[in-house]
Amino acid sequence: MNQTRRNFVAGALLASGGSGFLAQQALAADDASWPDRPIRLVVPLPPGGGADIVARLIAEKLTTRLGQSVVVENKAGGGTAIGAQSVATAKPDGYTLLLGTATSHAINVTMVKNLPYNALKDFTPISLVADLPLILVVHPSVPANTLPELVAYVRSRPGKVNFASTGNGSSIQLAGEMLKIEGKLQMTHVPYQGASPALIDVLGGRVEMMFSTIPPVLQHVTSGKLKALCVASPKRTRLMPTLPSTAELGFPGVVANSWNGILAPANAPRQAVERLSKELSAVMQMPDVIDKLKTAGVEPVSNTPQEFAQYIQSEITRYARVVQISGATID
Repeated sequence: MNQTRRNFVAGALLASGGSGFLAQQALAADDASWPDRPIRLVVPLPPGGGADIVARLIAEKLTTRLGQSVVVENKAGGGTAIGAQSVATAKPDGYTLLLGTATSHAINVTMVKNLPYNALKDFTPISLVADLPLILVVHPSVPANTLPELVAYVRSRPGKVNFASTGNGSSIQLAGEMLKIEGKLQMTHVPYQGASPALIDVLGGRVEMMFSTIPPVLQHVTSGKLKALCVASPKRTRLMPTLPSTAELGFPGVVANSWNGILAPANAPRQAVERLSKELSAVMQMPDVIDKLKTAGVEPVSNTPQEFAQYIQSEITRYARVVQISGATID
C-alpha cells in the first residue's frame, strides 16, 4: 500500500465515523507489509571504494533476507554531503537508506559551514555495520620503529616532518592532528585528493608518514616498502593483531577510524527500522560476510538503533574537540 492509499484509508475511516484508533490500526497493518517494493541504499562516495564494497555486500544479503531488491546508488560529491542530503530529504517510508560515514555524520558537522542537513535530527540511525581501522605507516628512511620513537624523532625536528592525508577534513587528516595534539608535535599536514596520490608520495619518501586504512598499504607493509607502527585504536585490531594500539603505547587520545552505518530519513516507520536492525545484526555475523570484509580491511560490527545514535553523538563530540584544538579547516 503506497502513501496515497495509506492516507485514503485513514481518511476514509475517520470520515465514516471510525475512530483514530482504527485509523492507526490500518496504518500499522500497512507498515507490517514492509518491504513490498525495492529499497534504495545511497552511498555518498564513488564506486569501488571501501564504503561501496561494504554497501554492495550488505545489499546482496538484505535482498535475500527481505525478499525485495536492495539497490546501491552512488551519489558522490560535497565530501559526502550531497548523498547524505538526498536521503535526509527523502520520503521517510523505509525505502531510501544511507550508508553513513564518519565524514557524513561526525566530521562534517564541525568542518562544513552551512551543512545542508542535521546529522542527528534528519536521520533515523539503524545500525553501525563496519569499522575501518587506521594504521600509522612511515617511510623506511624514518629512523623509528615504534610510535614513541617516532614522536621523539618528530620532536627533534620541529616543523620539518610532514604527514599526508586523503584531503582536508578527512578522518585521515584528523588522525594526524590527534597525534600532533597528544604528542605535542609540530608537523605539517600535506593534503591530497585521495589515498592513491598520498600513498605515492609516502612510498617515494617525499612525505614521511600517514595514517591509512589497511587495504591500500598492506602489500607495501608486507614488502617492507613501508613500516607500520600502530593502529589508532583503544585496542588491537583482529585484522593485524601483532600491531600495537595507540592506547597501549601511551597515546589514548589518538583514536580515529573510518566507519559505516545504515540510516534512514527521520521518522522512518518503526516496523522498517526494527526489521532492518534485526536483519543487519544477522548479516554482519555471517561467516562469508566476515571473511569478505576482513579481506577488504574492514571489521564487521552491528548495534541497536539507540546505540548507533549514541555512537554518532560521541563521534561528533570527539571530532569537534580535535577540530577546535587543531584549527583544521576545509578549503
